Amino acid sequence: MHPRKITALGALTAAMIRSGRADQAATALVNAHFTDPDLLAHAVQLLRAMPGGSQEPDLSGAFAAAWATALRDRTLFQQEAIRAAADIARREAEQALHASEARFRALFEHAAVGIGVGSVEGEILTANRSLLEMFGARLEDLQGQQVTDLVHPEDSPEVWRAYEDLIAGKRESFQCDKPYYRQDGEVVWTHLTCSLIRDEDGEPRYQVAMLEDITDRYRLQERLRHQATHDPLTGLPNRATFFERLEQLFATAEPGSHFGLCYIDLDRFKIVNDSLGHATGDQLLVEVAARLSAALTPLGHLVARLGGDEFVVLLEHCRGEHDAVSAARTVLDALEEPIRIDGHQLAVGASVGVLERPVGTITPGAAVRAADLTLYRAKEAGGDRWTLYDARTNAEAVSRYTVTVRMPLALERGEFFLEYQPLCALSDGSLAAVEALVRWRHPLLGVLVPDEFVAAAEETGLILPLGRWILEQACAQAADWQRRFGPLAPQVNVNITARQARSKGLLTDVGRILADTGLEPSLLQLELTEGTALDPGHESLRVLQGLVDRGVTLAVDDFGTGWSNLAYLRDLPLAGLKLSSSFIVDPGDRGEDDVAWRIVSGLVSLADSLGLVLTAEGVETPETAERLRRLGCAWGQGWYFGRPAAPEALDALILASASKPGKSGN
Repeated sequence: MHPRKITALGALTAAMIRSGRADQAATALVNAHFTDPDLLAHAVQLLRAMPGGSQEPDLSGAFAAAWATALRDRTLFQQEAIRAAADIARREAEQALHASEARFRALFEHAAVGIGVGSVEGEILTANRSLLEMFGARLEDLQGQQVTDLVHPEDSPEVWRAYEDLIAGKRESFQCDKPYYRQDGEVVWTHLTCSLIRDEDGEPRYQVAMLEDITDRYRLQERLRHQATHDPLTGLPNRATFFERLEQLFATAEPGSHFGLCYIDLDRFKIVNDSLGHATGDQLLVEVAARLSAALTPLGHLVARLGGDEFVVLLEHCRGEHDAVSAARTVLDALEEPIRIDGHQLAVGASVGVLERPVGTITPGAAVRAADLTLYRAKEAGGDRWTLYDARTNAEAVSRYTVTVRMPLALERGEFFLEYQPLCALSDGSLAAVEALVRWRHPLLGVLVPDEFVAAAEETGLILPLGRWILEQACAQAADWQRRFGPLAPQVNVNITARQARSKGLLTDVGRILADTGLEPSLLQLELTEGTALDPGHESLRVLQGLVDRGVTLAVDDFGTGWSNLAYLRDLPLAGLKLSSSFIVDPGDRGEDDVAWRIVSGLVSLADSLGLVLTAEGVETPETAERLRRLGCAWGQGWYFGRPAAPEALDALILASASKPGKSGN
């Protein structure tokens, strides 16, 4: 028998002995947790086996009935205990939930930040007191509105893209700074944190927005930003802002885009300052700024104060020279009426330097310098007028200054550097050659382009050491490409001036440089400016022929702009012609029979009949490139193919040419 059963029977026997009653023994067994039905059967057998048990059949029956009653009572007691415990647990849970809800409601209602709850469909369900105060609204003003009704014109598209991702369940939260309209029409700036609430199955159920009022901080930042970008006296954009906008224009302008500058200097302003004092002068500047802004800002132009009595107007979308001139006339018209200050009628005029150029033909710094120099031509002519930029006059003025003051030491100090512009085959766009273009990083004037200093260097003779340095640097770079890219290495074109062409040392210099760098002579082409007049019997012709005999090729730059072109074709052993950009016009600007395009067509035929490679300069659009290709022009150069850049920037273009069907030869 199982030990537990033995124990139970022993307990039963003991109980019978103690009580003398079977029903009490059964109750004692149940209370002692002996409730196994098998024990009941054994207990009955035991009772029957006891002395006198078989003569008293009611004893076992009474025991069994008492057993069942005790077991039922015990079960009911346990069930009641469980029910009571569950009831206590429910009441405690309800109390905890109520306390939790009370805490949440207190937090929701009294939070310092605005809190709003909405459905995933975008309906606003509720909002706390801080949010209502922030918006100057009642709860009923917001309830039922759509979140998308709270859009503001200054919202960035990223904000609403993030919101759409949130309610679609693609993200859990996002943060941003966002403005809202108050009920009274004022704007409140907030730092918004929007979060998604999911149900137990992970499905989006609600959205919760927490908004911190940052209006004061935002306005402070705006004031600081305005102070950093605007002139404190006149409120106009300052010099830094103007140059930032100009550089941004140059970086993002489409090919073929034009811009305009009106550089303004007030006439007779010094007289006002000296006679009436600086306070009156400042008031005059404020009034001038107001007139210029009122006249030009509605036209979409930027008006900035550069300092002193100098202002500038930037035309970012200039349609041509007439737009720039029109802006200059507007400046003069705005200042035509005398300005009344403290009882004084001040007649103030202005001198205006006007510049209009294609964006890709000049740098931002050079553009401002050119407009400034043009302004002083207007001053020299008597003032109260505008003067249009003239490239030759500007170059002469810049050159005189830069050469006499700085150029002698510039080479020694390493202020010159080279950039390279691609020349590409019009047939397939592959890289055919690059032109080495010298730049001068002037410590005072910024980066100068050749038009600003080469002419003066030519006149003074400084072009000889400078030209020698350019040849050395360009050939060294070409040799590096030759070593790294082999047959893909592009031809390098280097400009030489008339003085260089007449120099007896040119042949020796080129020979030495080719030997030192290891460059294949066929990868070097020298470009002669068309203004280089060489007599048929001149020694320089024999020098140039000697270069050709060594494998170097020659080309004429800016062909068609001078008077010696046919003599060049007759006397020089040329390999190529570079057609001046002045002949290249946008096909959409003029008719198909335009004279300029007919001249281009004729020059293409001329170059082809003489076996010369014709390169069109100033190619800025795909339409121009396609028109030239159809005419049979071989190569193109211009912004469409690439701007002048550092040599490492051309490595990718060289490698890309390997994938072309066939690279155009040199």
